[in-house]
Amino acid sequence: MQLHHVQVSMPRGEEAAARRFFGEAIGLVEVDKPSALEDRGGCWFRSHDSGRVTAEIHVGVEDPFVPATKAHPGLLVDSLTELEAMASRLEGIGCEVSWAERDSFDGYVRFHTRDPFGNRVEIMTPG
Repeated sequence: MQLHHVQVSMPRGEEAAARRFFGEAIGLVEVDKPSALEDRGGCWFRSHDSGRVTAEIHVGVEDPFVPATKAHPGLLVDSLTELEAMASRLEGIGCEVSWAERDSFDGYVRFHTRDPFGNRVEIMTPG
């Protein structure tokens, strides 16, 4: 079995903010939604490694919108250098980055952030 995607919610009409966070800062590539789902709003993002999809996040519209403050996607990057660079990009677009639990998950270094809608996101690397 393999995880296909994780969906997080956003308010209607905030696709530009989702693109800035998940595309520019996190580094995922936006992919087209199936035509049958386009009218629902939102956007989808992927990460690839040698042609294989390694992560996929669907950012979908939810009315009324309530952010996920505990549930979250956990994204794995390859190195501490990459982790720190991502933290800097996120801070550069105004996102708060918390290293409070940096070493609390055995075998990993991590930080938490929140997307522009208040959803929790964890970024980690082996360490």
